Amino acid sequence: MSFLRTPFFLWSFHIFGGFLLGSILFSRMIPQLVMKKDICAESADRNPGASNVFASCGIHWGFLCLALDMLKGFLPVRSALHWLPTDDLRFAAVMAAPVLGHACGIFNRFHGGKCIAASFGVMLALLTETPVGLFLAALYILFSTLVPVRPVTRRSVLTFTLFGLLSFFFLAYHSQMAMAIGSAAISMTAVWKHLRAPDSTVKVKKAQAVQEAHEEPDALKHNTRFSRNR
Repeated sequence: MSFLRTPFFLWSFHIFGGFLLGSILFSRMIPQLVMKKDICAESADRNPGASNVFASCGIHWGFLCLALDMLKGFLPVRSALHWLPTDDLRFAAVMAAPVLGHACGIFNRFHGGKCIAASFGVMLALLTETPVGLFLAALYILFSTLVPVRPVTRRSVLTFTLFGLLSFFFLAYHSQMAMAIGSAAISMTAVWKHLRAPDSTVKVKKAQAVQEAHEEPDALKHNTRFSRNR
């Protein structure tokens, strides 16, 4: 049993365990099991995230899935703070692992989510070590209320880009390089996922345009027949 306390096991457990935990997409799994709903199929952006659970399943299920998505980022990092040194560069991998797991979605045919809740979970776990998680929250509030940025994808890309820069330089200035690299890795993962996933409003507009394009010829035919009858 002493093997369980060796540095090799502890690092491996928190990195690979965090990645596997992050890969469990609670926001898709719970609606499927409980309500027989596929939120990816029902949502415009096909994202297995808590926001679509709120829209498709209601506020109570939405909060449950949001909490679980945050928890899978929180637990492995919080555990690592107890067992592992934060000044070791491998701690950056511990931070990034659950977020990357959520993004890759290896249990969902490699179709993961946009990493927002998982990223907040990691930052929440680190609040006793660094306040950079407040940067992420403040940026989201800023670009959602005081300086609104639309669409949602653009807002998230801007938020995570600025968060990555601010947190990296803040942590590097305070000689916390492992957490600086981890924050940058989380930021880049979230930006990558948002850039690859078109915003739901864009898809809705495209769908409306296609529908209008199909309806227009029918309307013209109807008007032509009406004119002939007159």
